Amino acid sequence: MSERDAGARRLWIRNPLAILAAESAGGIVVEGSRIVERVASGGTPAAAVHETFDASRHVVVPGLVNTHHHFFQTLTRAHPLAINKPLFPWLKALYTVWDKLTPDAFRLATRLAYAELLLSGCTTAGDHHYLFPKGLEASVDIQVEEARSLGIRAVVTRGSMSVSVRDGGLPPDTLVQDDDTILSDSERVLGLFHDTAPGAMVQIGLAPCSPFAVSKRLMQESAALAERHDCRLHTHLGETLDEEAYCLSSFGLRPVDYLEEVGWMSPRAWLAHGIHFNDAEIARLGKAGVGICHCPTSNMTLASGCCRTCELEAAGSPVGLGVDGSASNDNSNLMEGVRHALMLNRLTYGAEKVTHLDALRWATEGSAACLGRSDIGRIEEGREADLALFTLDELRFSGSHDPLAALVLCGAHRADRVMVAGQWRVIDGHPVGLDTRRLREEHTHLARHLFGTV
Repeated sequence: MSERDAGARRLWIRNPLAILAAESAGGIVVEGSRIVERVASGGTPAAAVHETFDASRHVVVPGLVNTHHHFFQTLTRAHPLAINKPLFPWLKALYTVWDKLTPDAFRLATRLAYAELLLSGCTTAGDHHYLFPKGLEASVDIQVEEARSLGIRAVVTRGSMSVSVRDGGLPPDTLVQDDDTILSDSERVLGLFHDTAPGAMVQIGLAPCSPFAVSKRLMQESAALAERHDCRLHTHLGETLDEEAYCLSSFGLRPVDYLEEVGWMSPRAWLAHGIHFNDAEIARLGKAGVGICHCPTSNMTLASGCCRTCELEAAGSPVGLGVDGSASNDNSNLMEGVRHALMLNRLTYGAEKVTHLDALRWATEGSAACLGRSDIGRIEEGREADLALFTLDELRFSGSHDPLAALVLCGAHRADRVMVAGQWRVIDGHPVGLDTRRLREEHTHLARHLFGTV
């Protein structure tokens, strides 16, 4: 037991309806921030407990882990300028409005995204924020403050864009920063917020946006900086054929070749999307231990293609899940993403190859592996007590027989209880201490005021 858990109260989450953990039908015991015991069917905890929670109505799964998002995009969901477009035209359309983002609007967008994720059973929220118009230089600070306020575990990646349309990129000049400014702020936020200890509540990653939005120097120096600070690296790669054509035209290399040239072929890196890789590239990525975040909802919305999840896992790459930005997914519901991952991958691999348990595994221990975390993602002794508890009380579940399968097949989308680091952060379907109605009203007002088309 760690020093921080010494003398902590013991809670028995007793006799769940179902639980995604072996030999745990009698529930689990939480002490401090960690799971300390799994209780077999009909059993009782080995030592006295201070509290008991009756979980007989609940299906218990490890807290879901989101490995890719863009929180600011909650303000431009279903935007008329971007509907029914593939990635590059979609980006160009939204770049024309995103430069209106203000610190107040970004704070509300972040708060809303965290709340949505929590309500969907997500306990670790990764975000890739790459947008830094003038006045928004403290974006990472805002995201850390909001995560701490809600009590959600966060992996905030300091994203960046340094190549504007003037230099052959896609973003306008108003949305990019120069390499030195980016690297200096990366050092700053790593020094302030990055925690490498087990059980860390906040970690920082470095995330140049994509090959068509940053310089080669920024990719290389970000890799060196990540090595010095022991943090993760993240970027978009292999999302569309347009990206592949851009890399060939600009660098004379396919995206994976470019990744290797800039020093990113490492277990330290995880990539968003990873759709358009050939067999040889999948083998290379797997051998290097590069993680892949599968974003099924966004990929279907933008018609980008389907990540080759099974081949990547077989090659050795960790595969996790992400909701992606709320202007290409249009929500921040990771439990819904689990269902979409199952359905989309069954179209690719067949009904017997990919099961509901695979989809849940991608969203938990697979995502944790992408983030380099061995302390979250599973229900077992010594891991953090990050848990999502769902009830099957809605009409959509009536008549279901396998509770764990029902979560995915019948479309669970809202958790009844969510625990992060041993603390209840969602109770009776509501985030603790957050007025969601007021948040929605304020967020909607700002979205219409700043980004409306009329």
